[in-house]
Amino acid sequence: MTDIVDAPSFNPFLPGFTDDPYPHFAELREARPVEPHPLGFWALWRYRDVSEVLRAKMSVEEGRVSNRGPMAEAYERAMAANGFEPNGVVSMLDRDPPDHTRLRKLVAQAFTPRTIAQLEPTVQKLVDDALDGIDSAGHVNLIDALAFPLPFAVISVMMGMPETDSEKLRELSSVAVRSLEPVPDEETVNQIVLAQRGLLELGKAAIAWKRENPADDLLTALINAEDSGDVMSDDELVAQVILLYVAGHETTVNLIGNGTLALLRDREQLELWRDRPDLDENAIEELLRFDSPVQMTRRVTLEDYAVDDVTIPAGTTVIAALASANRDPEQFGPDAGRVRLDRDNARQQVSFGAGIHHCLGASLARLEGRVALSSLLRRFPDIELDGEPVWNGRINLRGLAQLPVRVR
Repeated sequence: MTDIVDAPSFNPFLPGFTDDPYPHFAELREARPVEPHPLGFWALWRYRDVSEVLRAKMSVEEGRVSNRGPMAEAYERAMAANGFEPNGVVSMLDRDPPDHTRLRKLVAQAFTPRTIAQLEPTVQKLVDDALDGIDSAGHVNLIDALAFPLPFAVISVMMGMPETDSEKLRELSSVAVRSLEPVPDEETVNQIVLAQRGLLELGKAAIAWKRENPADDLLTALINAEDSGDVMSDDELVAQVILLYVAGHETTVNLIGNGTLALLRDREQLELWRDRPDLDENAIEELLRFDSPVQMTRRVTLEDYAVDDVTIPAGTTVIAALASANRDPEQFGPDAGRVRLDRDNARQQVSFGAGIHHCLGASLARLEGRVALSSLLRRFPDIELDGEPVWNGRINLRGLAQLPVRVR
């Protein structure tokens, strides 16, 4: 392994990084696969290391971090400056067992495979309606015409959310999720904290409304979820609702948008999928691998953790680079940097994480991606780019803000 003193360092603020981070990831996998970063975390870039960390006995709780960096301190200052007193109750995504086990078990009661399977006609109808609108227009920004409204509508219907200002929610969500990535300045941290507070208020309002208007939906089921007399507190309920609502649309937008762009840039693969319905499921796995909707996730070491000849100290935040792992030639072969929809081991992608924190909504994202993309390609066999794509500028939930396409 190259001496880490002389090797390149992870720099997500390089010009063009959010448009295409993969050359930088390749450089880091080769030269600095285990990296102590000046911002206070360690980072892993290879598939084997990321896969092992996702399944290792590690924490996800911020309180376990003893080696705190400048980013954590910036968040503390921003919260204090805005009078935002966190109540210590966070979503299951940020809780360890036994709290994580308890919360996930309660949420899973209302998030079963059968529930997801029953959503397919709803998803297909929403997709067909969106495609009708695209057909009428002839050329659209596919993010606004399909990639965003589809998962937003699906999670809203599934949860039984009240009517809300979708643009406001989209804006708050877009800012709040930047807490999942390195940020360049304290002003951005301040904006993230304010957006999180806005989401908290929306979540509380939605739950209060649902208590007055119960129905056969996920939000009612979460309110009523019980296991041997155990129910979620109001604060826990708000945290899980925000997680499901934000995660339920943010990531799928990227899957649909990024996946479409990848196929428009590789016409041979687009036509292969269009003509082979038997590839519907594997194609989604390959697109998840090729351009992961979530680029990174984190863990906290509970004890010293060895990778190769390097020891990561206990109490350290470890960034597991999912997107880099998914392009690792050691796992996916020398053509890992291109789309191949019939790739045998595409399902080994780590875009949904692994272990006890494997994404609870993975089956919903797969369903939405499969229906949306397969229907789009077969309805519009001549679809093509109609201008330059514009990326959203995010480091972690990296996706497209604009994907101009023409269908006729």
